Amino acid sequence: MVQTSPLDRQAILQRARGFCAPFRIGNGDGFRLDQVSPSDTLHLDRHDKKAAEAVLAEGVALLADLQDKLYASDRYALLLIFQAMDAAGKDGTIKHVMSGVNPQGCQVFAFKAPSAVDLDHDYLWRANQCLPERGRIGIFNRSYYEETLVVRVHPELLARQSLPPELVSDDLWTQRFRDIRHYESYLARNGVVVRKFFLHLSRDEQKRRFLKRLEDPGKNWKFSASDIKERAHWDSYMGAYEEMIRHTASEAAPWFVVPADNKWFTRLVVAAAIIDTLDQLNLQYPVVNDSAREALAAAHQQLLAE
Repeated sequence: MVQTSPLDRQAILQRARGFCAPFRIGNGDGFRLDQVSPSDTLHLDRHDKKAAEAVLAEGVALLADLQDKLYASDRYALLLIFQAMDAAGKDGTIKHVMSGVNPQGCQVFAFKAPSAVDLDHDYLWRANQCLPERGRIGIFNRSYYEETLVVRVHPELLARQSLPPELVSDDLWTQRFRDIRHYESYLARNGVVVRKFFLHLSRDEQKRRFLKRLEDPGKNWKFSASDIKERAHWDSYMGAYEEMIRHTASEAAPWFVVPADNKWFTRLVVAAAIIDTLDQLNLQYPVVNDSAREALAAAHQQLLAE
């Protein structure tokens, strides 16, 4: 494990707060997506990319230390939710930011289209099966928020859920937003710390990344014909994302609307938000009491005597 001095640690934490605070939405009242530019990099430009990567490496090392304490203390769980349009970089962000984390303390779930079994349950059911245990970090690559996004953009998917007709009303989305807020408050009251990331990609940058996938044989596998179909609904998705953030952001479970046109900056902001969150938990290694210390001393003497 990489050790940092108290001064280094404080500097990293201070930088982390500076990177993530501008993009944190703890109250969604009046929020609009155009308040955040997908190409924003704060005070950094492309020439600062190497420096940003060095800062990220420092953050990853500190994150490993914080995760070790999270695991040892066994009091909190951390749930990280990632939502984004295709090609926004969710997979790459998760890979780079969590590169220093002990795999034993981390769980990643990618939520695809619901199965027949999933559809026979309420829409939170399958996510509930995947919540992280205390001491662990759980990552949702997409999540129950798809029920307010893709299902809203494609109403035919709602019909597959076989809900009683009287429950499918004009208030459905408002009700789902309310249910999700209550669900996340419930998680917070049970020690599950929820942080949510919307990787905010521009339409032009998505086009550039799609073309790169099509023109590079080594990246063809990343492209699907459905990507183009979903791109045709861009405006509807942006409206759905804006409503989602506006109605589900809270201090207990804030959203981070992260500029995603520059992958190096996206990763920096996400790492900063996770580090800042864990630091605020004031995590400590368990204190060994006197009787336990006596047992350890006895074990130590026994081993020496062999």
